[in-house]
Amino acid sequence: MTGQAVAGETEAGREVGRSRLRKEDARLLTGQTNWTDNIQVAGLLHLAILRSPMAHARLTRVDVAPALERPGVLAAFSGADLAEGLGSLPCAWPVTEDIVLPEHPPIAVDEVRYAGDPVAVVVARDRYAAADALEAVEVDYDPLPPVLDLEAALSEGAPLVHSDKGTNRCYTWPLATGEAFDAVRERAEVTVKRRYHQQRLIPNAMEPRAVVVTPLAASGEYTVYSATQIPHILRIMLATVTGIPEHKLRVIAPDVGGGFGSKLQVYGEEALALAVARKLGRPVKWTESRSEGYLATHHGRGMIQDIEVAATREGRLLGLKVDLIADMGAYLMLVTPGIPILGAFMYPAIYKMDSYEFNCAGVFTTRTPTDAYRGAGRPEATFAIERIMDELAAELGLDPVELRRRNWIRREEFPYTTIAGLTYDSGDYEAATAKALSLFGYDGLRAEQRERNERGDPVRLGIGVSTFTEMCGLAPSRVLRDLRYGAGGWEAASIRMLPTGKVEVVTGTSPHGQGHETCWSQIAADVLGVPFEDVEVLHGDTRSSPQGMDTYGSRSLAVGGEAVHRAATTVVRKARRVAAHLLEASEQDLEFRDGVFSVKGSPEARRSIQEIAFEAFTNHDLPDGVEPSINAEHVVDPENFSFPHGTHLCAVEVDTETGHTRIRSYVCVDDVGHVVNPMIVEGQVHGGLAQGIAQALYEEAVYDDEGNLVSGSMADYLVPSAADLPEFVTDRTETPASSNALGVKGVGEAGTIASTPAVVNAVVDALRPFGVDDVRMPCTPERVWRAVREATA
Repeated sequence: MTGQAVAGETEAGREVGRSRLRKEDARLLTGQTNWTDNIQVAGLLHLAILRSPMAHARLTRVDVAPALERPGVLAAFSGADLAEGLGSLPCAWPVTEDIVLPEHPPIAVDEVRYAGDPVAVVVARDRYAAADALEAVEVDYDPLPPVLDLEAALSEGAPLVHSDKGTNRCYTWPLATGEAFDAVRERAEVTVKRRYHQQRLIPNAMEPRAVVVTPLAASGEYTVYSATQIPHILRIMLATVTGIPEHKLRVIAPDVGGGFGSKLQVYGEEALALAVARKLGRPVKWTESRSEGYLATHHGRGMIQDIEVAATREGRLLGLKVDLIADMGAYLMLVTPGIPILGAFMYPAIYKMDSYEFNCAGVFTTRTPTDAYRGAGRPEATFAIERIMDELAAELGLDPVELRRRNWIRREEFPYTTIAGLTYDSGDYEAATAKALSLFGYDGLRAEQRERNERGDPVRLGIGVSTFTEMCGLAPSRVLRDLRYGAGGWEAASIRMLPTGKVEVVTGTSPHGQGHETCWSQIAADVLGVPFEDVEVLHGDTRSSPQGMDTYGSRSLAVGGEAVHRAATTVVRKARRVAAHLLEASEQDLEFRDGVFSVKGSPEARRSIQEIAFEAFTNHDLPDGVEPSINAEHVVDPENFSFPHGTHLCAVEVDTETGHTRIRSYVCVDDVGHVVNPMIVEGQVHGGLAQGIAQALYEEAVYDDEGNLVSGSMADYLVPSAADLPEFVTDRTETPASSNALGVKGVGEAGTIASTPAVVNAVVDALRPFGVDDVRMPCTPERVWRAVREATA
């Protein structure tokens, strides 16, 4: 996988813009690190969870007594045994006033609602004894009808997932702006309507979920280690669920091996481990197996998209109508209802239009709950609009790139408020697309495609286009308030200048592979003028980093990095006052460059910021009223989202006789504003492309008619390896964000958001001469083969 160099090197001596090897990698790659499952403490017990094999059933008996007779078992509990002191798991995003919010016990008491729902807990001296003892627990199930079909679930008389609620409809969320869509449809010369299916995806982080809880009985305190993206949010929510006072809880996210949204969650296992540790007064550990995670870690995507566009014969978009049915699964997890709503603002994408109508119905089913997965609503939106733009281009006989060019926001129109109400602050879709087309050799590939079609080559060439933008940097707190989100979008950081001249950066963001320690060191080193190696970044511990809103939604750099930048700027401002006193000059007469204050016109009169940190520590000669510290902290509430964008182009070869699809070339040009570390950006894009391509061609969570997950292991759920992926050609353009001082935009989800429609558009483009206008994801050889056969029957 190769990347192209971007014109313009970083300024000499500057860290921001430099491709630094990551500080984290030495310990991560050599195993000298601290994953949650590595943690060992005296007296540690191991917890195993018995899970329902049925999608929907009443629990008529749960007898854990036989498990207590097994070797090494110290305790076993049913849901009823643990019910006291355990509240409902939280949903922090009730998107409407009348949303249906069912109780969500961490362990089932009366009824199970998906295959994998916990029904009993066994505690033993080692994990193997605990797992073996699960088979001794006796459970009687009274089967109930599964609820699997999203449309049927909304029909009158359908079986109910939560019978006490009287409906499977969780909520209805509408948005309508501009001219009425019906009126636009009436005056349109062309309308195109399609239905797309977003299949369920199962997260596959490198590190499975794990939790260790250590109680301190004398003080009633608990330390929770968890492989989580959200230690600060987890602490608050565990206090709410268990009733343990928040100040008695310390949550630590050690080195976390990936998340992609799957660890943006407050899971029942975390609450159960805490409850069992409290009950037994002993430390406990739970670590999921990979197959257990397929059942119990929340899933991503899962929706039906009905989308319609209205346009003129010349290809100008007039209006867009979107109707979604979104699968909530059996329960509402932390942000389950809000995921489709995040996408609501992105269906118009980079395009101008007169009308937009959006409606989303959230539906309960007897499947594993859904929640955030890389991109969280934005990939679904981008897929739908980019797919139907290709369909509209085919209807009008236009080149897909030309249709997009006729409708996108032009560079001179920024800042631009979209039909969905978002204000895009900066962008240059023309530049990104021009560079991508050049690198791709677009005209040559189109010529080859025509030639192969004319001679009836059974292996057809398809070209897919995806021009995208996304909303990152979640988000201004008042916007989140208006969306009924249960928290703010701020982020915190502090800078500690140590007496020896070294620097500690304390961040509220919590990395799980993104390279925060490296990038935050680069930001602080530049502002403070200290060596990169002299900066240490602390994170993921609610005791050492008490304030934070954690990591998700490509917010870390645009919000967390901005907080680091502003805190460091405050350190310099405080140091300037001390330096002025020590150098017997006014603050206005001081220059600060490369970490040194000097008096204008007297360069020999100088003090480094490290020297000033030591002077502040000694406090021997500070002015009255000046505190003996130049440390600083800052809390940032972003002014706006950030809006990265880009153009992704994919060429595939499709064997129409076998259905096999091979990606021949893939080019993407992304614009993520100013870049702190190009190497890390490159890695984020590569990883995102892999996940987006995986949805297009490989991955799908499949259930049978009884609600059993039949793709419940890596033997049945295809996660592509490097051998399944093409060489990537990546490049960048740069339009700085105006909403933060760093000029940065998010990059963590860009590759995933843009790549899926690029690949599927390419597959459909290859098959369009046969009359095919869609292939349902994933575009497996069988589905491609059947699409051709059905279209030509």
